[in-house]
Amino acid sequence: MPSPQQARAQAAAITSGRTAPEAEAAPTSQLRELFDGPRLSPGQRRIAQYLIEHIAEAAFLSITELADRVGVSQPSVTRFAAAVGFSGYPALRERLQAAALSRLAGGPGAAETDRSNELQAAVDAEIANLQNLRHDFADPDRVIRVGRELSRSAPLTVLGLRISVSLAEYFAYAARRIHPDVRLVTHGGSVAYDTLLQSREAGGTWVLAFGMPRHHHETLNALQVARSAGLRIALVTDLGLGPLADEAEVVFATGTGSRLVFDSYAAPGLMSAALLQAMTDADPERTWARLEEYEQLAERRQFFLKD
Repeated sequence: MPSPQQARAQAAAITSGRTAPEAEAAPTSQLRELFDGPRLSPGQRRIAQYLIEHIAEAAFLSITELADRVGVSQPSVTRFAAAVGFSGYPALRERLQAAALSRLAGGPGAAETDRSNELQAAVDAEIANLQNLRHDFADPDRVIRVGRELSRSAPLTVLGLRISVSLAEYFAYAARRIHPDVRLVTHGGSVAYDTLLQSREAGGTWVLAFGMPRHHHETLNALQVARSAGLRIALVTDLGLGPLADEAEVVFATGTGSRLVFDSYAAPGLMSAALLQAMTDADPERTWARLEEYEQLAERRQFFLKD
């Protein structure tokens, strides 16, 4: 019986028009689909990448040999096998050997194995995330409504901890061009609590939070503090359900690219830009006045290089 991940991969292939997915898909593509379903840690992704790139050899390695080749522990390989839906490494190796033998035998799809690499696969996955986001934007009312609320919140707090810092910093940097009081929180614990409570006391009503995987307790604790203080939360994350989403007033679930060792964030970045656009449209007079003032300052101080 196939694992849940294998079943999803087969269903996806059938939906895309392939009536015999296991027979027609290239072995490397099969492995990418298999490993793409579950949420893997960076260390587990290293194992997945090694298996994809060295399938003909790796499929016949013992667990000790594979761990040595990748540079991880044997328990890490066992945990990886469980994470992708197998009872243990022996069951995973059987699946790998079937893929390797298909490639060596030159079966259907084997000729396509090397037509794409992991970087191209990562781009393909992000394109799929963006296509899903495009579908979500077919009805932009929710983005427009939240952008209006964020624009009205003074101060506006932007929260992003650990891996989510870069998204929060991008949003806060741009939002400060169009909003008079944006407060950025990039450290957890009491530092985050202080800023959130002070923002509420100063009249703030909303927090825009970013919660990218791997999800951690610091973000959850900060959201709980914000909510208990009376702040409403708009959350940009990869999951529409879960502990973080439970704390939020509005959740924007956007896929993250998980093909490489570390995630990529094309869709969350575009979602951030869409919310910024909604903020500019919510108060156009303030927006253009602030942007014009900033351009004059930038010109006077020569912030930017001349083209």
